[in-house]
Amino acid sequence: MNTNIFLPSAIQNKPSLAARGKTHACSAHNATLARLSLAALVRVAILAPLFLALLSGCGFFGKDLDPGPAPAKAQNVVRSAYSQMGKNYRLGGASPAKGFDCSGLIWWAYQQNGVKVPRITQDQAKSGKSVAKNSPRAGDIVVFRLKDSPRGLHTGLYAGGGSFIHSPRRGEKVRMESLNVSYWQDRLIAVRRVLN
Repeated sequence: MNTNIFLPSAIQNKPSLAARGKTHACSAHNATLARLSLAALVRVAILAPLFLALLSGCGFFGKDLDPGPAPAKAQNVVRSAYSQMGKNYRLGGASPAKGFDCSGLIWWAYQQNGVKVPRITQDQAKSGKSVAKNSPRAGDIVVFRLKDSPRGLHTGLYAGGGSFIHSPRRGEKVRMESLNVSYWQDRLIAVRRVLN
């Protein structure tokens, strides 16, 4: 039998280190484990709430995010916009064949569902009714202040779960992004609800 396997000395029928009069190495090992356990507990105590907030979609917006189900028509508007994921950005574009700018995507998605919204970003930023920034619902228009956008405004369509769909800029494609990212949090200036 190989006696070099790691087994407690009692099982190996060998005298323990203490019994042999040598310094007991376990006390240093136990102290290291205690430090590691404390560090792990601190990490869990700090990271667990953050992780749960991220999973729940709360992040920056707090408990009011997704305040109830959106009407079926608003959900269909989101589906329409989602169907255009990957389409190219095109300044002035408002169709799948040509591509979309930010307001063109929103205008097209609403139009596909029989709802009229303004075509221009500035007008979309005033359409419908104002909703608290921490209470967006699927189908709401999210409005951002960006210095590199025409007239400084950019719009997207809130998709639910802390995400929005938009056509970002030249050279990019229609995509979904998180509102919980500080870049978008810092630039969100309004949420507009077209469908109640």
